[in-house]
Amino acid sequence: MCRNIKTLYNFEPPATDDEIQAAALQFVRKLSGFTKPSQANAEAFAAAVDDVSRVAKDLLGSLVTQAPPKNREVEREKALARSAKRFGT
Repeated sequence: MCRNIKTLYNFEPPATDDEIQAAALQFVRKLSGFTKPSQANAEAFAAAVDDVSRVAKDLLGSLVTQAPPKNREVEREKALARSAKRFGT
């Protein structure tokens, strides 16, 4: 599951709230072992996703770097090339 979490820092344009929320959801899913929690655990699961999302957003906002922002399209193309090399497609 966590292989789907992408680096969100130092991109132009910056990561959106939706991207941060999706990464938080994947993280909480991995930690809990639930893809979808039971009704008894739904509230705690949702609260954890919200908390992780908030903390991740704070983290991304407080990090500093001298490196220029990465281009999303260029990084996507690199990932596709790595995938093609790895899986032969």
